[in-house]
Amino acid sequence: MDQNDLGSDIEKILVTEEQINTRLREMAAEIDRDYEGKDLLIVGVLKGAVMVMADLARALHSHVTMDWMAVSSYGSGTKSSGVVRILKDLDTDLSGRHVLIVEDIIDSGLTLSWLLSNLKSRGAASVEICTMLRKPEAIKVDIDVRYTGFDVPNEFVIGYGLDYAEKYRNLPFVATLAPHVYS
Repeated sequence: MDQNDLGSDIEKILVTEEQINTRLREMAAEIDRDYEGKDLLIVGVLKGAVMVMADLARALHSHVTMDWMAVSSYGSGTKSSGVVRILKDLDTDLSGRHVLIVEDIIDSGLTLSWLLSNLKSRGAASVEICTMLRKPEAIKVDIDVRYTGFDVPNEFVIGYGLDYAEKYRNLPFVATLAPHVYS
């Protein structure tokens, strides 16, 4: 799927496929360096982080194990509800492991703050965060993010794993969704 398939659904492309791929390779190199000689577990947050997690894992030059967790504070709307629910928990014991949470986007930070505390309480040696996108203007809690792809404006964005009502995840770029789609 590309921009031509969408008609008037998108307003503007914020991050191109090429920019995403370049930044992923840069973040992978940083992660390889920072975790050299360590047993790294990357934890993807479903569903949005699927694209980031897959592409990041392929860009890494070191061995990693992967697991998935589904934690949600979103419904089918465009704003965070603030209520955190575990939809799917990890299958991996975190005791003594170096954990890197992989996210698609940090919006308010409320869900991620809860997840960070939850995973740290499970006995991990370390827990860090890697996100493709961050909305600095929307953040409500202070979270230390070790790896950030891009800062984006506080608008509703789609693509590269991000959805609106489960659509648009498969776009290879990040764009703003036209208001007529969700009004």
